[in-house]
Amino acid sequence: MLVSLVLGVPLLFLLAACLVGIGPDRTLSQRAKLAAYPIGAAFCASVATLYLVATQGPITLRLYDPASVGSFAFPIGFYVDRLSAVMMVLISGVGSIIYTYSIRYMYQDAHAPRYLALIGGTTFVLLCMVSSANLMMLFLFWQILSYLLYILAHNHSHAGTLDGAFRTFTLLRLSDVAFLAGIVLAHSLYGTLEFQELFARAAESTATLSLLPGVEISGATAVTLLLFIGGMGKSAQFPLFIWLPRSLYAPTPVHALLHAGIINAGGFLINRLAPLFGQSPATLHVALVVGTLTAVLGATMMLTQNDIKKTLGFSTIGQMGYMIMECGLGAFSLSVFHLIAHGLFKATVFLNCGNVIHKARQDPEFPHVDQREEEEHFSGLTWSTGLLTTLVIPLIILLATHGVLRIPLLESQGAVILLFFIWVTSSQAILTLTRLRAVASWQVSTAMLLTLLFVVLVYLFAVESFTAFLYPNPAEVASYFQAADLPNWLFDLLLLGATLSTILGWLYLYLRAHGRSVWMPPWVDGVRIRLYVLFMNRLYVEQAYQHAGKFLLRLLHRIDKHAQGWSQR
Repeated sequence: MLVSLVLGVPLLFLLAACLVGIGPDRTLSQRAKLAAYPIGAAFCASVATLYLVATQGPITLRLYDPASVGSFAFPIGFYVDRLSAVMMVLISGVGSIIYTYSIRYMYQDAHAPRYLALIGGTTFVLLCMVSSANLMMLFLFWQILSYLLYILAHNHSHAGTLDGAFRTFTLLRLSDVAFLAGIVLAHSLYGTLEFQELFARAAESTATLSLLPGVEISGATAVTLLLFIGGMGKSAQFPLFIWLPRSLYAPTPVHALLHAGIINAGGFLINRLAPLFGQSPATLHVALVVGTLTAVLGATMMLTQNDIKKTLGFSTIGQMGYMIMECGLGAFSLSVFHLIAHGLFKATVFLNCGNVIHKARQDPEFPHVDQREEEEHFSGLTWSTGLLTTLVIPLIILLATHGVLRIPLLESQGAVILLFFIWVTSSQAILTLTRLRAVASWQVSTAMLLTLLFVVLVYLFAVESFTAFLYPNPAEVASYFQAADLPNWLFDLLLLGATLSTILGWLYLYLRAHGRSVWMPPWVDGVRIRLYVLFMNRLYVEQAYQHAGKFLLRLLHRIDKHAQGWSQR
């Protein structure tokens, strides 16, 4: 029964893809609706798998002999633990909704059979990737996913679509080369690619690599850095993010699947290899820097876009940076919780994005703005509630955790990190509620307090229950936080800077909303305009890649001519 469930989840999606992709056009509607049944059954099977894994332990199925070198060419097997089971439920659930939505969304498209088959096939590949039994199988399906991203662009007769698909394909090849190099290095250092054996041998190994004379790094650091570069490409981390905005010509259901499942691959990879990453504080620090930079730049570039799909695309880049930053801080379970929440949210938003675009085409004035509401000032009750709630949150959390729950905050950066994420998330949600101007002030204030309560309870659930579910061993969780520890002065500086930014942001918005002038030096306006243009053009990273590519081609051409003995001028 266990084997049937594990194999049934991905194979049912593959069956649906074959069912809708093979057959005459006149029966497409019937076949498309019929294929929805195995897809729904796959979701039910994934839920049953999650229950069995949670109650009976991981499920292992190998179609090869790990001890045999000859069979290693096809290392197809499945290892489903709690992390894999959670990802299977997320992917199959979102995939079911996207496929059902796409049946009517694409019914007039000439290539609808290919499109629907690709949705089922891509979901099949995703499910196989998250349930891989070894690192090589994970890489094989990782590669197939990269090829499918090219085909999923769908409308290859459109020049912009074809160009974006090609850029996506070529850029992901760069990061995948690093991924493959990390796999080769891991096998040469530890002699295996089976996850559990790999983690055990890496923990016992003292192998080091010499980069330069006198400069050495541990084997775990070298392997995880290469693997992290592979994850950077798939999860659109800076500076490898330019493929995502270029892929936005595809149908919106494709983006729902992309932003809810495919782009989460980087976060899943780090969590799947968490015991290996936990042995390299240097790699975790690199992930923290890259994730933080991506989160800030992605959110800033999002604010300068004038297209709904580009706005959502850069929002995803920022959220993926946020997720990688959490991994860099050692909060692996929190990053999975973030991954699930973002996947569900972004899938819903992208599916509704098509409706917004359709309405905007029909009505140029959409969305409608009530000028009277736009001119109306925020009430003092709304702003005072939001401001005080935002400032009081840290005190409430500190008293509750330190005094009631007896959590030693000063002994672990990990506990402070989790509490800090509660505060930042609550502040963002409460700030959003200030835009509700069509309802009474007391209703907005009540919504702010309920939002605070909801976010705190959800995050406490994530910290306690979800962490215990994914990583039952408390010592393992503590080791991840310990590996990610920063110098105390740097950690305090980061917290202080983020806190001051949040408080000053509230004060600035309050003054602007009440029509009060905010004094700024004269040069600030000029800098602000230049920054706006810079971020609107995505930091000119694409142009930098183009110039680097042209320079590399010229260099290779000169080397080729020199090798053939041609005269150089």
